[in-house]
Amino acid sequence: MKKKIHTYESDEISVTYDVKRCIHARECVRGLPMVFDINKRPWVQPEMATADRIANVIERCPTGALHYEFKKGTRSEKPPSKNRIILSENGPVYLYGNIEIQDAGGTTLIEDTRVALCRCGASDNKPLCDNNHKEIGFQADADADTSRLPDASDGEHDRIILKLMKDGPVLVEGTYTMELPGEKTHSSAKNIALCRCGGSDNKPFCDGTHKDNGFKS
Repeated sequence: MKKKIHTYESDEISVTYDVKRCIHARECVRGLPMVFDINKRPWVQPEMATADRIANVIERCPTGALHYEFKKGTRSEKPPSKNRIILSENGPVYLYGNIEIQDAGGTTLIEDTRVALCRCGASDNKPLCDNNHKEIGFQADADADTSRLPDASDGEHDRIILKLMKDGPVLVEGTYTMELPGEKTHSSAKNIALCRCGGSDNKPFCDGTHKDNGFKS
């Protein structure tokens, strides 16, 4: 994974921006255009709004490219009460919650509350999305075969762990809500395998196609 982090500060707040994680969802620009203005340099001007308003908007960034730290006060971002998985049409898997991403050996790579996970197989910043799905014309709807999901559960939503299999899928462990068109499926699962190569005929689930198309993670 690549990182390229810039920091912008006011007297109240420090804002960090990881260029490599940004896919231009524009939640920040729409939420506080006086602070986040791509036509200005620097493009982030935290002195133009209160720290609380900036933090509220940053927490809507779906990729985790933006984060904040208060200089005064004790506010910090807390994971939402439920871990959520949202499939985007022709795009990444968005995750919100208490998220941990591990390599196949169990080493922690990312701990965050917001992540955009590549599912087209073409990202140059795997396992994260870098918008290359647009370049290759990746196609996948935002639905899933719910028969492949485990039995529904309303248990406690603790950490959701994503384990990246070498040259293969991501294994999802934990309790989460997979949000699908027209419904919400609450599932408690271990070793549910989500496709990362982009070639599965049963997206978003892995069907072993990565072995045939030479996917490299």
